[in-house]
Amino acid sequence: MKLHELTPKNKKVNRKRRGQGNATGNGTYGGRGMNGQNARSGGGVRPGFEGGQTPLVKRMPKMRGFRSPNKVYNQVVKLAVLEEAFKDGDTIDFAALVEAGFLNRKGMGIKILNDGTELKKKFNVREVLISKTAKEAIEKAGGKVEVVVIEKPESKKKK
Repeated sequence: MKLHELTPKNKKVNRKRRGQGNATGNGTYGGRGMNGQNARSGGGVRPGFEGGQTPLVKRMPKMRGFRSPNKVYNQVVKLAVLEEAFKDGDTIDFAALVEAGFLNRKGMGIKILNDGTELKKKFNVREVLISKTAKEAIEKAGGKVEVVVIEKPESKKKK
């Protein structure tokens, strides 16, 4: 058996190709009807065109606004939850919070918020975003807070 001797299992039957002449039953207008836009070569309207009526796509309600791809969303962690998850004297930083399972999605930051509970444990918090009241509550309990301040670049306004 050679390559040119191979034949398909089910032989393809070509459809009968008919032209646009009168003998085919498609004569005179060639299946295009009488005159008009669709009878012309290159005629017809674009997809979605509704004859000048406002198209369905434009009639649909739209979601307004804009979502910046560069914005960093922070995962909120409450002080009461930290007190349950960590021991007295533990150092809490980004890596420790991720290891404890406080980060839901990749690319998010973590921010510690105060929920009004008084802490009984002392924590050393480092390099994590923290609210002013949460910082005060940790320091009141005897813990330390080291916050790395990230300064914003100056704007390029002319003075």
